[in-house]
Amino acid sequence: MIIGAGIGGLVLALSLHQIGRSCRVFESVAELKPLGAGINLLPHAVRELDELGLVPALDAVAIRTQDASYFNHHGQFIYREVAGQAAGYAWPQFSIHRGDLQMLLLKAVRERLGEDSVVTGHRFVSVEQDSGGVVANFVDTKGEPLPAVRASVMIGCDGVNSTVRKQFYPHEGDPVYSGLTIWRGVTPFKPFLSGADTIRAGWMPVGKLMVYPIRDKIDAQGNQLVNWVATLERPKPSTYDWNGQAKLEDFFEPYSKWQFDWLDVPQLLRQTKPYLVYPMVDRDPVPTWTFGKVTLLGDAAHPMYPRGSNGAGQSILDARYLAGCFKRSGTTEDALQEYDKVRVAATGKVVLMNRANPPDTVLRVVYERTQGKRFKNIDDVISKSELQAILDRYKAVAGFEVEKLAKRPSFV
Repeated sequence: MIIGAGIGGLVLALSLHQIGRSCRVFESVAELKPLGAGINLLPHAVRELDELGLVPALDAVAIRTQDASYFNHHGQFIYREVAGQAAGYAWPQFSIHRGDLQMLLLKAVRERLGEDSVVTGHRFVSVEQDSGGVVANFVDTKGEPLPAVRASVMIGCDGVNSTVRKQFYPHEGDPVYSGLTIWRGVTPFKPFLSGADTIRAGWMPVGKLMVYPIRDKIDAQGNQLVNWVATLERPKPSTYDWNGQAKLEDFFEPYSKWQFDWLDVPQLLRQTKPYLVYPMVDRDPVPTWTFGKVTLLGDAAHPMYPRGSNGAGQSILDARYLAGCFKRSGTTEDALQEYDKVRVAATGKVVLMNRANPPDTVLRVVYERTQGKRFKNIDDVISKSELQAILDRYKAVAGFEVEKLAKRPSFV
């Protein structure tokens, strides 16, 4: 039994089907809709989706990322590295709308596992365990009790505000706020730079911006659907709604003069609707996700700052590694313990790396050394080797170094 039909839960369902294990996904909302904004799927995540035969479907709705570029808030170029297969990986990197990815996965689950494999309108309340397995209790969208459901094991894939997690960590409290709030949006826009670039620009306190296209040639004018993420220092908010609505004036002013020869940022922001807002939060790593016949996966297990394009990717890796454990050990507590031992340690390192030294550390170092002023020559500020070393350290922790990824045995 899988609680939550997000990216991690759906990839787990596909992976269990691949190894011949039956499962069912229970989702709280009455109807799954393509919500959210853009995300990046790095090659280590795409490898797992490739093993599920999903790369052709990704190519139909996403953009193969060609490069990742870094600029200061004056629009001055700092560094660029190639991405995906151009960087030597056996798998591409994709930029995609989160909703497109979720709907792609949902379609594959229903086609492969059957229409009744995803049950909506079931909000998880609690779980009990006995020698035969688990019994989960649900209510409908109106809060009325639904029949309990029995399974061998249960996987909580129900996000950063996981109800499954709360049952085992009842006093944990709210997620940890970073002091930063992010605004997101997607809008049709003309291609910029290579047309497949992931841009990071600026730094605190002046503001940071990430911009990249997620759909190609969406109209007769050749526009792309472009995703952007604006980050600013703000007081702790009162709510944590991933799809919270915002207004342009809430965040526009710091970016109002970001008119570069390669991108008109004010125009990009002005023409976007709706605006989504979310506090940048994570949780401190915990020693275990597994309690008997129940475990956690994805954001329910290890919510992390969206600074390394790794949140969805680590959820996908969780799902695939867990499926491999089930394949080796059956649908047992031993399989859950093997998964717990490996993935708790691996993702804990990524959570802490995203706090301290994510890829945008490049921007922080340049901002601090220039005191936010224009530079004459970037080589006088930081060397190319130092820049690449920052990015390579992140790849090593997150598990997508080119050679190691190519040599690593399949999880499943």
